[in-house]
Amino acid sequence: MAGLGPRVVVAGTHSGVGKTTIATGLMAALRRRGMRVAPAKVGPDFIDPGYHALATGRPARNLDAWMCGEDRIAPLAARAADGADVLVVEGVMGLFDGAAEPRNPASTAHVSRLLDAPVVLVVDASAMSGSVAAVVHGFATFDPSVRVAGVVLNRVGSPAHEAMLRDALAPLDLPVLGAVARADELSWHERHLGLVPVVEQRDTVQKSLDRLAVEVAASCDLDAMLGVARSAPRLLPDEALTAHPTAAVRVAVAGGPAFSFTYPDNFELLEQAGAELAPFDPRHDQALPAGVDAVYAGGGFPEVFVEELAANRPLLTDVRERVERGLVVWAECGGLLWLSRSLDGRPLCGALAAEGRMSNRLTLGYRTARVESDTPVAPAGTELRGHEFHYSVLDPPGDALAMSGRNGATRAGYASPRLLASYLHLHLASEPRLAERFVAAAATRVS
Repeated sequence: MAGLGPRVVVAGTHSGVGKTTIATGLMAALRRRGMRVAPAKVGPDFIDPGYHALATGRPARNLDAWMCGEDRIAPLAARAADGADVLVVEGVMGLFDGAAEPRNPASTAHVSRLLDAPVVLVVDASAMSGSVAAVVHGFATFDPSVRVAGVVLNRVGSPAHEAMLRDALAPLDLPVLGAVARADELSWHERHLGLVPVVEQRDTVQKSLDRLAVEVAASCDLDAMLGVARSAPRLLPDEALTAHPTAAVRVAVAGGPAFSFTYPDNFELLEQAGAELAPFDPRHDQALPAGVDAVYAGGGFPEVFVEELAANRPLLTDVRERVERGLVVWAECGGLLWLSRSLDGRPLCGALAAEGRMSNRLTLGYRTARVESDTPVAPAGTELRGHEFHYSVLDPPGDALAMSGRNGATRAGYASPRLLASYLHLHLASEPRLAERFVAAAATRVS
């Protein structure tokens, strides 16, 4: 495996400071220079990587130390950076926020240490002047093992405001790498789970990215940013992440705007295990792709497109009948709802004896899950690490997984030797043998 070369982590002091804007703008600006830019995102988020992928023209990877394990972060980053000139990693929440576990905080700081990568700190300077020095000094000195190499001031009100901020920071001997003016036109629309996915507004986001690339190039010192990235020492991961060929199967993959929450690494590991992936759009395609042995339906926003999903009765019937005949299925979150009888009263597949409905309560967080019976993804007794992120509930919730997290213990999900459907999002890099098992299950025909 090729080693990790130039790389930089774009972090924030807290959520909402604009690090997605700065990180994505930096990616786009460097690409406009003709550079091959590799994107990555700390944590389990699905939406920000879509913006990164559009900005760079490359798949965006997730670097989640809690779900995947510390030893997987460098190999995942190396896979992301393969053939690129620079790797730009967007952080999650504030620099030191994460899973809040002493041995595995899974924070941006944690991942930057695992990558031996310098950090550029984004500060929302809209409501401060001299106090910016105290904030930056605190973040830069809090953990000596985290190298804060520069600052980007965001939402600066005026040239005079920028001058005050730079004067305040001058004694810290920490370079100000950019000062980006406050501009509403550079913000993106949000929904109940964060930004609206790129797949729903690709043209609009592309135009915004074009403006953002110009703004970041004008407001930030790109040469200095690259200098920070090139200061990272070369890193050789201890292992490569691969799944072994298991069988030749064809897997239908739910896609389109209703089902865009999937990790690129999951697809690649399934392909390495022998799967040919056949995408389909559950809103329009009236049957599963021909000759498929399994279905993989990830998360997304089925609630936004429920009318179209419910109107596609031929596909819903096709899926229900094939599941009843033993088609292998792995469904997560949105895919779980799609397999249920209904969502907010709109009839769906009916492959699961449960009803879905939207809620005002957000269910969010990392989960450890023990599999209670054999499934096509993992055998009984396996402990999985994943995350939940949804505003919906299922009734009855099922009892296939015994899950625990910071909110306590629960049981939920549906399973059989041919099916696993739950709210739990899994990253197969945590254990590539899960991909091998799913492919092997798909290769086993039922009478």
